[in-house]
Amino acid sequence: MAEQLSAAQRHKLKRFIEVLEKPRGRNTELVTVYVPAGYELTKVIQQLAQEQGTATNIKSTTTRKNVLSGLERMIQHLRLYDKTPPHGLAAFSGNVAEQEGQQDVGVWSIEPPMELKIRIYRCDKQFILEPLQEMLEVHELYGLIVMDRRDASLATLKGKLITTLVETRSSVPGKFKAGGQSAARFARIREGEALAFYKKVADYAKDQFLHLNLKGLLIGGPGPNKHEFVDGGFLTGDLAKKVIAVKDLSYTGDFGLQELLERCQDVLAAEEVAKEKVLVNDFLKRLATSPGSACYGKDETLRLLKMGTIDIVLLSESTDDKLIDEFEAIAVQFGTRVELISADTREGAQLQQIGGIAGMLRYEVQDA
Repeated sequence: MAEQLSAAQRHKLKRFIEVLEKPRGRNTELVTVYVPAGYELTKVIQQLAQEQGTATNIKSTTTRKNVLSGLERMIQHLRLYDKTPPHGLAAFSGNVAEQEGQQDVGVWSIEPPMELKIRIYRCDKQFILEPLQEMLEVHELYGLIVMDRRDASLATLKGKLITTLVETRSSVPGKFKAGGQSAARFARIREGEALAFYKKVADYAKDQFLHLNLKGLLIGGPGPNKHEFVDGGFLTGDLAKKVIAVKDLSYTGDFGLQELLERCQDVLAAEEVAKEKVLVNDFLKRLATSPGSACYGKDETLRLLKMGTIDIVLLSESTDDKLIDEFEAIAVQFGTRVELISADTREGAQLQQIGGIAGMLRYEVQDA
């Protein structure tokens, strides 16, 4: 799936899945229904009605009762819809009572944030959640290389997470003469060591990246070395085609990887990580230069949100679910955007340090 979910969509879907992961049936009595986009709900309801007839033959009285109750609740629920939602529908029903012999038949449904293309009807001991779980996966993967003549780091970027794969150093000597060697000979030695190092980095890139389905390769570093590496034909043809950005950096190592990510926001504009960086940095800039246009903390942000003065609310994903729901319910009344910020990034950590809740105002408020 090329489409990626927003932070708010991911959070909502994740919470929905967490609720449905808990129930367990004593037999195959929990009902799962997936209706693909464009499929007629009436056909699904007809199929479930036929399954009711089949279920009457189940020998176990308890299982028969639970399956029939689950199917009936599902049919009643689906009849509430005039037609299949644009992305399709995932619905679940069944007896979720913790004690055997009791009945607590529940029903849940969600219009997925991505289009459903499969049709499923199944009775099992647990709800079938894999199609929804697949939507939570981040499928776009990038390769990162930061380097100069002395150091190189290779990493992957998946979603918001940078994972370092390899760190290596070269044998290129420093810029000094020793042992009476001529300047020309010393320069040739340094150049030869540099070329050997570029080949070494390219070999690591081949080993680490070639088997991955990378969307792109981002390369950066101080000085001209990264251009010598890219333009020198050291990368295999398949990886060379993946290079989508070469950026000037001030650092190598972990700081260089973070800097490369920041410098590549233009090419990663569709990635949620770039969006989050822009949002949090915009908030921090406002806080530093015009404090009246920004706020933070639960009470102050909630107060200004209820006044309709906040344009964008930033909430850490670690914020309590009930509090997130409260903010979203108020925000929708004033056309305020709510953005959930991952706790895994540097910007997410900065937001958490001030309470995990902040806002950017539509106009300056002197007592903000």
